Amino acid sequence: MINLLVKLFIKNYKNTEDAKVRTSYGILSSIVGIICNVLLFAGKLAVGAAVRSVSVMADAFNNLSDAASSVISFVGVKMAGKPADREHPFGHGRIEYIAALAVAFLVLQVGFTFFKNSIEKIRNPEALSFDLVSMLILLASVCVKLWLGYFNRILGKRINSSVMQAAATDALGDVVTTLATIGSILFFHFTKINIDGFVGLLVSLVVMWAGIGIARDTLEPLIGQPVDPQLYKKISDFVESYDGILGSHDLIVHNYGPTRSLASIHAEVPNDVDVEVSHEIIDRIERDAAKKLGLFLVIHMDPIAVGDGRVTALKSQIDGVLKQLDSRLTLHDFRVVDGEQQINLIFDVVIPHSYHEKEKAQLRLELEEKVHGLDPRYQCVITLENGYIAEQQ
Repeated sequence: MINLLVKLFIKNYKNTEDAKVRTSYGILSSIVGIICNVLLFAGKLAVGAAVRSVSVMADAFNNLSDAASSVISFVGVKMAGKPADREHPFGHGRIEYIAALAVAFLVLQVGFTFFKNSIEKIRNPEALSFDLVSMLILLASVCVKLWLGYFNRILGKRINSSVMQAAATDALGDVVTTLATIGSILFFHFTKINIDGFVGLLVSLVVMWAGIGIARDTLEPLIGQPVDPQLYKKISDFVESYDGILGSHDLIVHNYGPTRSLASIHAEVPNDVDVEVSHEIIDRIERDAAKKLGLFLVIHMDPIAVGDGRVTALKSQIDGVLKQLDSRLTLHDFRVVDGEQQINLIFDVVIPHSYHEKEKAQLRLELEEKVHGLDPRYQCVITLENGYIAEQQ
């Protein structure tokens, strides 16, 4: 069913890197969401009125908010697909995140409204009525929401859309809330104990939690996220695959929407090669990155001593000392500057974000002591910095 819809309504659907194709996926997801949620709203509203259940009514209006969310997503996806212009040289891709943030606030507002209604229902409960047809309609809505969640998750994975993934999570949350409302009606039917207000309260909390989750997932790319380890490896391997590049570090990726990213990286080049030769290699990598990765990449050259066995051996020693202190530590930009009375070892150390100021000071002290123990003439000039790659939990 999903593949049939994709083939019918999206031209060149396999080329998900194309901005137009990606926009078409977003439009299809939004339209399907609008149709399904409007139908669910109408059906649940009728059921809620028939059985006088606030939890069913809350669930119905939650579906209406989902339909409104799909409308906002539709507008957001269309606007995000606009090309770059003079006022927005990086394109309009982040509008998709802003649209998802608006959806999050809408979901929160609906959840809060029915939170208040449920409190009132707990104070002044009303009798419920059981209707088999109504139960069948609610069960059918569970099936629709399960399919809609699966639909959004599949499409979201294809085009790497956080908005669609959030919609999928929201749909699965709706499945839980609808099952809860069915449970409250059945519980009253068999026990004559009215827990509808309490279930409505639970539904409203689930809805608000879903809104908070959507807001959190949307704000992260707007605020700035670390680089995904797989993407970090992909870009680093791409840069280091060229002859004349010895290594790389300090990769930073700036997200300007799901289909547009800018990145910068430090590439290590031999210090005994003519700078113009290295510069030509760097230019070629930047051009190829735009063609093959769809990435605007800026590369900074770091000259590395390659013919000096002493520097290589020292770097290996210092790296071994770091691993003894903490296996997560790495170093780069290692240089040796000889003086009459001392030898300066200059390098950067990448530390985890979990390090506090006291831990940083302790690390620096222990590292300097251990290096000084290798040779009293060694003096460390250390720069401690955090990495830009997402740390494994």
